[in-house]
Amino acid sequence: MTGSTSPTGSAQALNLPGNWQQVKLFRIYNHYRLVVSLMLVGLLFIDPVAMEPRFRWQDYYQAGVVSYLALNAFIGMTLFAGFQPSQRHITLSILLDILIMHGLLISSTGITNGLANLVIISVAAGNILTPSRMGTFYAALAALCSLGISSWAVLVLDESGDDIVRAGSLGILYFAAAFILQNISRRMMRSEALASSRARSIAELEQINQQIIQRMRTGILVLDRTGQIRLANAAAEELLFGTPGAEDSGQVQNRVLPQPLKLGLEDWLKDPRKRVAPFQSASTSPLLQANFTQLDQEQGDLILVFVDDMSKVTQQAQQMKLASLGRLTAGIAHEIRNPLGAISHAAQLMEESPSLDEGDKRMLDIIRRHSRRVNGIIENVLELSRRKAANAELVDIPVWLQEFRRDFLQTQDDQSSPVRIDLVIDPDVPAARFDKSQIEQVLVNLCDNGLRYSQQQCGEKHIKLSAGTTEDGERAYLDVRDYGPGISKEHRSSVFEPFFTTDKSGTGLGLYLARELCESNQAHLSLVEDDQPGCCFRITFAPPGRMI
Repeated sequence: MTGSTSPTGSAQALNLPGNWQQVKLFRIYNHYRLVVSLMLVGLLFIDPVAMEPRFRWQDYYQAGVVSYLALNAFIGMTLFAGFQPSQRHITLSILLDILIMHGLLISSTGITNGLANLVIISVAAGNILTPSRMGTFYAALAALCSLGISSWAVLVLDESGDDIVRAGSLGILYFAAAFILQNISRRMMRSEALASSRARSIAELEQINQQIIQRMRTGILVLDRTGQIRLANAAAEELLFGTPGAEDSGQVQNRVLPQPLKLGLEDWLKDPRKRVAPFQSASTSPLLQANFTQLDQEQGDLILVFVDDMSKVTQQAQQMKLASLGRLTAGIAHEIRNPLGAISHAAQLMEESPSLDEGDKRMLDIIRRHSRRVNGIIENVLELSRRKAANAELVDIPVWLQEFRRDFLQTQDDQSSPVRIDLVIDPDVPAARFDKSQIEQVLVNLCDNGLRYSQQQCGEKHIKLSAGTTEDGERAYLDVRDYGPGISKEHRSSVFEPFFTTDKSGTGLGLYLARELCESNQAHLSLVEDDQPGCCFRITFAPPGRMI
């Protein structure tokens, strides 16, 4: 494309973006021509006798008016049929208008006829539709035709020389209309180009903002005062409803606000200064914190809600705490293990003494157990500080879970108490993306705990592994259920905190490590609250398309 505005060599169609307004103006101009031609034909039937002595060639005039009507009707039908005119079609139409009008002038009463005023409109329309040098050519052609008709009438028909003066005046009007409308049209085109550029910039900014909002990990909701959801980003969908995000806005608006969040909204409406307490939208969802603000400060009809995952904040605080603890432990591990090793070695030597009584043996057993516990605490904290990044891969859940069950059973060589692991897998479980070694470490921890507590409760090492699909049909989950005494309600909110344990021999870091490993694989470990015996821990995996 070149920068020239001349239409002489242009066959470019006007149905391109940005020229639609020019096509619209041409359609309007053609409607005007059609109305004018209908009026001219109608005047032929009103008083045909009165115009006979005044017209030079009445037959030619009538034929020209009818032909002009037929031409405009044809162009109107083609436009109505969907024809998209190019620049040369518009140029040809303006030229034909100027020539036909002057033909009607020469066959009627000459330049003094009122039809001469219609030529001004044709020149003006040409300069609006093609604000370039071609518009000046229209004015020049119309001026030459008017002067030619007047000169011919004076020389051949001996008419008054005033017609030449009138023709000159019309020529001045033609050029004046051309220059004025060209200037106005250029300014309008520049204004339109600027408006279009700004509209594109606004649309691009809106699209960028939309993408940023959709990719944010903070959930964003727009509600009305009744709690009806107007808009929600993908993070809000995932945090509140367990789905990665609804593509249909109507589906989002049909969502029912979780009851804890709805109650929080009602409390905030009563007292906007009150901070809403953290809540869970479901038993397996993370702990959430909602913050409300009015979207429109003047009207206050819509409410903007920010939903944050409190587990992320808690996790960061715990990571900072354990990172410091890990560095401290790494620094003093050598100093602790040396005396700890000496204590353990001394206990082993004392066991070999033949003169030990039962009290001394109990003391030695206490020394051994607590030495192992101290060493386990050091190992777990050191493992936190040197944890590796997840090496994720796409995993077929049914195949992987069967392999894990087989390998895990092979490590259980206690023949006095056989291990029973039930495996239930839904047929349509989707694949998941995670680090197999890290998630297997989580499963080993959960299975060991489940087998131990099941044996304490019912005397049998028995657990059940269940794999299924979440309600949205896009994510897989894995349940580890034991048949032990379960976890009391007052302890359920603390089971994933570091160093929390109800077992005197435990370190309190197992479940915390398990959740940390799940979070590093974009999975979520939660305690399922139901009425079944024992307790159930659920690992909810991320959608398989999400990269880690």
